Amino acid sequence: MRFSTTLSTLFGVAALGLLSACSPQPQPAAPVRHSATGIRADDIPVAHTPAGGYGNSFPAPVLARCTEPLVDGAPDLRGIWKAIRVQRGDAVVPDTDRLYNYVERIEQCGNRIVDMGGGTIADGRADGTPENAIHDVLVFDYKTPIHVIVRYEEGTTYVLQPMLVSVIARTLPSVNIPWSWLPFAMPGIKVTRRLDAQGHMVWTRPDQGFVMTLQRIGGPNDPYTRRDLPDSTTGGSGLPLVP
Repeated sequence: MRFSTTLSTLFGVAALGLLSACSPQPQPAAPVRHSATGIRADDIPVAHTPAGGYGNSFPAPVLARCTEPLVDGAPDLRGIWKAIRVQRGDAVVPDTDRLYNYVERIEQCGNRIVDMGGGTIADGRADGTPENAIHDVLVFDYKTPIHVIVRYEEGTTYVLQPMLVSVIARTLPSVNIPWSWLPFAMPGIKVTRRLDAQGHMVWTRPDQGFVMTLQRIGGPNDPYTRRDLPDSTTGGSGLPLVP
């Protein structure tokens, strides 16, 4: 998860000016159907990216023991997904591009969703609130804090919107602002994963200028180890670093 420097600079400076004037306006939480018995999403601690990322092998599943049904309106994105098509603008990226190496695993339970990819673990609740957002680190250095509000749309789409503090942290790394000071989604930046009619997942990254289509190649509790690239600091994610 990473956002362009140009957008970051514009919105980051504006956000600093609004720091003392803004007040929280969290979105209403989506209803969650709790299981009468068994293990709920609340019973499982939030997972975070380990120091240096998790490498080329997915860690043990986080929500495997959870028995709570998916919240109403949640698209079923559970499984291991691998890139099969990448497009920039109107052009299809050649299949020799490293983006085709990208693989991620998604787990879901209740309104909670855990997405592992590129060495990072993004664990949040799709209720549109800053409190239950993803609070983790960037994929490109495993150090810079990132705070991303999560929600579902139209029963097909998983939406991520960075909070203002994430944009400021990317633009001005020396400024350490707690996310609770600016608990707002960044306007104009929205990353989505959407199920299409063929059952593929379409990942749209406007901040990096690509649309990736991924095919489900395994279940959410299956192991997966990258073998086509050596270990690297980014887990061989295939994601390009955009300055």
